[in-house]
Amino acid sequence: MMMKKAAECAEAIKKYNRALVISHIDADGLTSAAVICKALDREGMEYETRFLKKLDKPALDEIADLNAELTIFTDLGSGMVDEISKLHSEVIIADHHQPQKNQHKYHLNPHLFGINGTNELSGSGATYLIAKNMGSNRDLADLAILGAVGDMQDMNARRLVGMNRSIMLEGVDDGVLSFETDIRLFGRQTRPIHKLLEYCTDPYIPGITGDNNNCIQFLSKLGIKLKDGHWSRWIDLNREEKKLIVSEIIQLCLTRQVPAYKVQHLVGEVYTLLKEVEGTELRDASEYSTLLNATARYGHADVGLAVCMGDRGLAYVHARSLLAQHRKNLTEGLKIVNEQGVIELQNLQYFNARDSIYETIVGIIAGMVFSLGRINRNLPIIAFADSDGNIKVSARGTQDMVHLGLNLALALHESAEEVGGVGGGHDIAAGATIPAGAEEEFLKILDVIIGKQLKRLG
Repeated sequence: MMMKKAAECAEAIKKYNRALVISHIDADGLTSAAVICKALDREGMEYETRFLKKLDKPALDEIADLNAELTIFTDLGSGMVDEISKLHSEVIIADHHQPQKNQHKYHLNPHLFGINGTNELSGSGATYLIAKNMGSNRDLADLAILGAVGDMQDMNARRLVGMNRSIMLEGVDDGVLSFETDIRLFGRQTRPIHKLLEYCTDPYIPGITGDNNNCIQFLSKLGIKLKDGHWSRWIDLNREEKKLIVSEIIQLCLTRQVPAYKVQHLVGEVYTLLKEVEGTELRDASEYSTLLNATARYGHADVGLAVCMGDRGLAYVHARSLLAQHRKNLTEGLKIVNEQGVIELQNLQYFNARDSIYETIVGIIAGMVFSLGRINRNLPIIAFADSDGNIKVSARGTQDMVHLGLNLALALHESAEEVGGVGGGHDIAAGATIPAGAEEEFLKILDVIIGKQLKRLG
């Protein structure tokens, strides 16, 4: 059924000569836009792209003013179907966020077909299904998988599952992707090995995480050559050296009573983009997606899109500088939260960064706070940050909470609506925008809703 709908969307697109592409400002949104733009380009169609932090009434008014004959929404739109349907334009929606109940003729969303959009298909994956039906576009599977990894859809199982996996295997068959079981730490392609370990937060490795000197000593004791002209990276090691390091880290974690489920996060599938140069951020799906997030979250989505479209010149240089700044901002943001602390209510915990953390990264920092294991793992975390006169809300939970009934998308949608805002997303991660000054009332409502979801309240 979903493939039939994808084919219908593809045929509808091919009736036009020009399209307006509207997408979300994150790695999944950028890769979604790149997938459809490449497909449009191959059809000889012209296109214009716009990237949004959120899709709301003012944004839709601006889109309406553009008078496009064909508007394609990627990685957003499912939560605003009613409003989108009022546009005087043919509309295609390729999204994976929880949708409104009302239907739209050309609406491709995994949730509508009984597929989980949180971990089985990303926005870029949904867009890829349409692109694949437009022509010979299987080589775009690498971008679709890049978006899925950027959306952390491989985190829970430590591998891609569902339709994501099918798309990944298509990419393998087409020669644009490879996968293997390996250490799942960020920076396999680019970071010196000791830095790879120093910055590991999932799991938190006692005596290793955050301690550069201990990392060097740890590796030296294992006989690992740290320097050979340049600092050795994970990709420079042979199979035996990798197995030795992983084995010793696991032993260290278990000795220090790190929970087994956290230790398991250390190893899993990793995805390599074979068209990219070895030793660069673009070769590894995790590193590449972080590079894209860095461009989008600082108002340079056009730079990220250019990289996805193949620019390895000025756009790539600019993207790398944005990535360096992004890492610095995340470090500073974590420091702010650690100093400020997290406040616990009955069914949730929260912090209010106000204007001290960029609204576009406050959700990432909330997730990092969880990963570090220094807060209550039994309560979802809610983060606030100032946003153009309003308040941006980001929420993160765990799979354990979701299994107990947590659905942050529904909880934030309902709570935000009660205070005059808008919200939505996924069961495990969601966001909202609410009026300034409404935080306390919002938290009261949200605390009750989450309590009911987790069956802590009647």
